[in-house]
Amino acid sequence: MPTALAARTTPTALWNDSAEIGELRRSIAWGAVGATCNPVIALAAIGADRPRWTARLRELAAERPTAGESELGWAVVEELSVEAATLLLPAFEASGGRNGRLSVQTDPRLHRDADALVEQAVRFSGLAPNVIVKIPATRTGIVAMEEAAYRGVSLNATVSFTVPQALAVAEAVERGLDRRAAEGLPEQEFGHVCTIMGGRLDDWLKVWVASQRLLVDPGHLEWAGVAALKKAHHLFVERGYRVRILSAAFRNVLQWSELQGGDLVVSPPFDWQARINENRVPVRPHAVDEPVAREHLDALLALPEFRRAYDEDGMTPEEFEDFGATRRTLRQFLEADAALDALVRDVLVPA
Repeated sequence: MPTALAARTTPTALWNDSAEIGELRRSIAWGAVGATCNPVIALAAIGADRPRWTARLRELAAERPTAGESELGWAVVEELSVEAATLLLPAFEASGGRNGRLSVQTDPRLHRDADALVEQAVRFSGLAPNVIVKIPATRTGIVAMEEAAYRGVSLNATVSFTVPQALAVAEAVERGLDRRAAEGLPEQEFGHVCTIMGGRLDDWLKVWVASQRLLVDPGHLEWAGVAALKKAHHLFVERGYRVRILSAAFRNVLQWSELQGGDLVVSPPFDWQARINENRVPVRPHAVDEPVAREHLDALLALPEFRRAYDEDGMTPEEFEDFGATRRTLRQFLEADAALDALVRDVLVPA
């Protein structure tokens, strides 16, 4: 199987973009050494085993008679995450903490409060030894990441789509790690990663192009996320950051096949892994070092919105939150939070 072959023969790590237990077990058999969770993924995982989690919500409600919908819903997210983290412990121990990680996302409703993000990150970090905590790559999130890294939290930057965001994340983590070293705090393999949601960058550029009434060959737009991921990975390696790039938000097979061979993480949803294996997609062990074809890159660089995402100084941290992909993704995560509340409400107060 291509995913297992790539896992065995290249330094590129495969993670499963879901914490749903059945999918994760199968993904591990295909070479996965990590997994992730966010409000959208958690909602889907709960829905995939609704009877089990409905029963558990009723138990939690009885145990916590004053708890509200949000507290109970996030308690289930934590339990789901810890269960998934247990499956990944062998990979965590075998890699010395570099892999075998389960990503847990901070509550998106805290995205404007750096102190609250840090405190929740510290709490989530204690759920299991191999938990890695997601914080959004906004200006506020960057501040929180430095402090959380200093406090010993393993981090996964999320709501991240661009090269300037990735560089700001890496610099923040480096500052946090340097502060630890200056104070003589223990050094270890934290397994820090910075996600670039390549498919969501593609999505946003398609929306932006339409809003500008521009006609662009749609084939070019399928390469935007891949181009940003390749550039960010090469800059991270060149600068020696103690953070790896992670490819997520899959929209096409290029976001797997074009990134093989580097010391980075590729995190497709389970169904994408299945399709890659079913179609016997070739493993190209040096694909990440192959540049995006000039015709695609030139067409993309003609778009000011792509240059914002691709150029190292295309955006300042103050602009991250207003980037279209950021707004759209934060809204989706917040809507998933509201849907989780509604699910709990249906259990507590059935219609």
